[in-house]
Amino acid sequence: MVEELNITLIGTGTIGLSFAAFHLSNPQPCLVTVYDTRPDVSAYVQKHLPKFSAGPHEQFDTMNVKLASTLQEAVENAHIVQESGPEDLKIKKELWKTVEQFAPKDALLWSSTSGIPASQQSESMQDKTRLLVVHPYNPPHIMPLLELVPSPQTSESVIKRTEAFWRDRSRVPIHIKKEMTGFVANRLAFALLRESIHLVNEGVVSVAELDSIVESSMGPRWAVAGPFKSYHAGGGPAGLEGFFKNIGGTVQACWDDIGTPNLGDGWEEEVFRQAKEAYGTVNVGERDRITRRLLEVLKEEKENSRNRGL
Repeated sequence: MVEELNITLIGTGTIGLSFAAFHLSNPQPCLVTVYDTRPDVSAYVQKHLPKFSAGPHEQFDTMNVKLASTLQEAVENAHIVQESGPEDLKIKKELWKTVEQFAPKDALLWSSTSGIPASQQSESMQDKTRLLVVHPYNPPHIMPLLELVPSPQTSESVIKRTEAFWRDRSRVPIHIKKEMTGFVANRLAFALLRESIHLVNEGVVSVAELDSIVESSMGPRWAVAGPFKSYHAGGGPAGLEGFFKNIGGTVQACWDDIGTPNLGDGWEEEVFRQAKEAYGTVNVGERDRITRRLLEVLKEEKENSRNRGL
């Protein structure tokens, strides 16, 4: 019989509830304990957690959610402690100092931070080897990626156990070898966002037109193959080297001309106006439904390719 995992989630924002939905909908049994300092946490969870259901075929049992009144109660029997609290270093340092006192010695301690490295969060801990950043791509109940970003002190055992946990649940954990601001996925996304702002600010395209360009070209392409694989294929038999031999001059010219807008440079008002005019309030339910279907198709096609030996 498979042992039921005790998973403690600290924080009930979008990321915390999304993780709760993922753990509860997974066929492997678990008890989810939630801790949050908001006074209406019970009503809040009951109201908002069901919104993260995948649909009628993937319901989860909210009866498997326990609300803890203290941090000690939340973590004292946990196999995994996963925090998705405010992006505030002082809060996180104090949190992990307390969690370490009460959580079992072999419990996995994960932070879902989008930018605060484990080496800073663990400064007040006695055993700094225990903490690991596990950064999801939003929303984590749908998106497969988990960036595992250890500090130089994080133990190899913690990394390996975390990798195994997510792989067993059909997720894609990637071990990031070095702490870096924004980790990897956000750095890539923000680089594209910066050039997008530059092109709109220069009057080359509108906000809506730029989104259409991405959605009808590199968006679907990168869902199938990342930048290296895509351009390796684009080089024909000579691969990535051939690609750079063919159009390396154009690539370098674009790199030389890349935009460098910064916050406060004056582009904000016009870009924000266009985004609001084009999209109003984005229907994230539609976004998530289409994304889920896209990922299902990709999974089906990859499995078919493997079965055909391609």
